[in-house]
Amino acid sequence: MMGGWGELALAFGVFLASHGVPVQPPVKRRLIAALGPGGYLVAYGALSVAVLAWLIVAAGRTPHVPVLPWAAWQAWVPNLAMPAVCLLIAFGTAAPNPLSFGGARNDRFDPARPGIAGLTRHPLPWALALWAAAHALANPDLAHLLMFGGFAGFAILGTRIIDRRNRRLLGVAEWQRLAASTSNLPLAALVAGRWRPRRGPAPARLIIAVALWAMLVLSHAPVIGVSPVPTHC
Repeated sequence: MMGGWGELALAFGVFLASHGVPVQPPVKRRLIAALGPGGYLVAYGALSVAVLAWLIVAAGRTPHVPVLPWAAWQAWVPNLAMPAVCLLIAFGTAAPNPLSFGGARNDRFDPARPGIAGLTRHPLPWALALWAAAHALANPDLAHLLMFGGFAGFAILGTRIIDRRNRRLLGVAEWQRLAASTSNLPLAALVAGRWRPRRGPAPARLIIAVALWAMLVLSHAPVIGVSPVPTHC
């Protein structure tokens, strides 16, 4: 069975291609025409999860090369970060958002009341970046730092690429109108006073976030082979 650094490099290359190619406008149009909008999102999500699982397994097969010292408290960092990750996912997949990946370009988006886009107009990429950064700190060996650091860099760079693409597709004036009360960097629009929450979070989305968090905690040991709950500090 393939293993080692070669498999990790191949898996990461496939990961980048599987995320970069399907969202290119000509490719995306063909896929949506063939699968429908819902089918496209399902297929894209399934492919992303499959390649991500392969990449994680490939990182586990590489030789262990420590890079940074490790202390037991670092294992708690993902536990503190994952509730925020799950909230970003739960709310980011629900709200109409023409400013980021998967956002619905329809009349339901109100630029004056952007919802989760006011917190950050890219909730899903920032969820990936937060997840990756937290797990990099908890796994400071070479393979996992390369993998999780690559995820974080890919996600953050992706937000800038999405903004640039949307400026081109929507036109600068329309993009600025839609993005006036939002920010790329989480909380930046709130700190700058350009956005204020108008209402509390939807209870259904909170329930989904808690359910997602619980599923990830319970499945971590069976799937990854390591309990997310540290046994000592």
